[in-house]
Amino acid sequence: MWHGAKIYDGQQTDEISGMNIRDFRPDDSAMLASIFHEAVHAVGSRDYSPEQVAAWSPAPVPAEQFLARISDGRSVFVAVTGSDAPIAFIELEEDGHIDCFYCSPEFVGHGVGKALYQRLETAALAMGLSRLHVEASEAARRFFLGQGFTLVKRREFERNAVRIHNYLMEKTLR
Repeated sequence: MWHGAKIYDGQQTDEISGMNIRDFRPDDSAMLASIFHEAVHAVGSRDYSPEQVAAWSPAPVPAEQFLARISDGRSVFVAVTGSDAPIAFIELEEDGHIDCFYCSPEFVGHGVGKALYQRLETAALAMGLSRLHVEASEAARRFFLGQGFTLVKRREFERNAVRIHNYLMEKTLR
């Protein structure tokens, strides 16, 4: 169980498990692409149909494609085990948009996401951002509501010719 998150030298650490949150490194790309795909299929399947999940993530993207997508100035925070193996990640764009936020299925519900989000919000405040916004899946909607976000609207869209939905949410920062 993940308990007792603390901050040491700007790094959030779980005193029981040794979990750390650190900045993204290029060699994380393949693992984060895999985490994304696994989370969509394991966690997303609780709220979306098999067709929607398959359209959302048909296969893990190649590491090079993942790295190219995040090389636009966004901040990427990675939760890692004590042995530095990535288990979750969250992305903050310069305008306050939270893009991807995914956790390895075996770590969902153990505080990893909350620790990552807290790191992101601390960074957003340090950047002088006054608002965060996200397009959240069903599971992420529940999480973000717990972090003080408000629901703006449900969004319907097509991905790979399949209808799917998410939620536009926002939070005003201090």
